[in-house]
Amino acid sequence: MEVQVVSEERLEEWAEFLKALAHPIRLKIISVLIEGKQCVKNLSDLLHTSQPNVSQHLSVLRNKGIVGCKRDGSIVCYYIKDERVVKIYNILSKEV
Repeated sequence: MEVQVVSEERLEEWAEFLKALAHPIRLKIISVLIEGKQCVKNLSDLLHTSQPNVSQHLSVLRNKGIVGCKRDGSIVCYYIKDERVVKIYNILSKEV
């Protein structure tokens, strides 16, 4: 059987992607966004945390391309951009 070795570069990409998800609040944000687009205020209310805290976590997710955002005036709404997150979330939610 031939073993396929994954490149160091690819492993680093995976590690960075998973690090972005590796926080309870970011996972909660993902769980809400899987249900549909949400603005920061709604996320803050749903997660019972401050808007600056939610914004900080959204920034991490956005910088990794995991979520995207759309501005409507002063309101910014976020959505799942990388569908791999949905697959990962579905796997984890079945295991728990």
